[in-house]
Amino acid sequence: MKGRVVLLDQIDGREAAALLVDGILEEIAIDPASVDLAPGAICRAIADRPVKGQGGVFVKLPDGARGFLRQVSGIAPGQRLIVQVSGPAEPGKALPVSIRVLFKSRYAILTPGAPGLNVSRRIRDEELRAELDALAGRAMAGAAPDLGLILRSVCDAAEPEEIAEDIASLRGLTEAVLADLNGAPELLVDAPGAHELAWRDWGDPAPDEVIEEPGSFADFGVADQLDALTGARVGLPGGGHIWIEPTRALVAVDVNTGPDTSPAAALKINIAAARELPRQLRLRGLGGQVVIDFAPMPKRDRNILDQVIRASFKGGGETSLAGWSGLGLFELTRRREGLALSTLWP
Repeated sequence: MKGRVVLLDQIDGREAAALLVDGILEEIAIDPASVDLAPGAICRAIADRPVKGQGGVFVKLPDGARGFLRQVSGIAPGQRLIVQVSGPAEPGKALPVSIRVLFKSRYAILTPGAPGLNVSRRIRDEELRAELDALAGRAMAGAAPDLGLILRSVCDAAEPEEIAEDIASLRGLTEAVLADLNGAPELLVDAPGAHELAWRDWGDPAPDEVIEEPGSFADFGVADQLDALTGARVGLPGGGHIWIEPTRALVAVDVNTGPDTSPAAALKINIAAARELPRQLRLRGLGGQVVIDFAPMPKRDRNILDQVIRASFKGGGETSLAGWSGLGLFELTRRREGLALSTLWP
């Protein structure tokens, strides 16, 4: 199967969406079974107590949940805040939240506290950029001076009226939420469901086909690919493989060459592993500290592998590459953006 295909399905009554590129799974979204505040949810919260030594403050969230807000100053206990859940939490821990709230739609992102009108850099046609700049100015006329707007890359194939309507709807929601500070902790905007997320975030480039049918995950091989993602072993071309094993502290990755242990084979397998790893971490919903034990190879080949690693992780979410440790391990940190696949896929 060639091209970009979006599948919209159901799993045990929960929404599920998958993006296939030439038959290979590239993105997955599955609604959780029992998570009240999923990443992306926007809430009214109340500041609780600061946490000495951790540079943050606990906040009270809806239904008795707790959040943790990092690296803030000037927030007093009892102060009401609008926060957004920025990631999942380990069992028994507070949810990570942020006061840098983003309101997203298919065509736009509104950014309270980050003023300015911006057009995605992926739109390069100067005439179109100028038209979108003018449209953004009209759509945001009279808005609060600290409310910014980003027009997303899918605007390049949309009608101006459609973009303007989308911005107007998103602006109305944003302004209503930001003004709703009074009262107890409350969920104000729910996290997007799997189908909404697919429609909102997987449109660039536009899919060749969108299929909304029960059982499409099985018919198009998505179920088999998800089953493979629940295992630790990932096969690589040339007979090598990766082991990906999450622990409470970190994600451990081991790269093996297979029967050929020559330096040339080691570099080839390590390059294949570096190219595949971002996809594996993204689909498995893994983040935090990641430690990679690449197959043994001469130190002179590290520069080549470094270039591949940096290219592979570029644009793949918030990833910080720490580099090589004294023990010859490669370390990186990746922001946890969603729930682990192991908690979503049966």
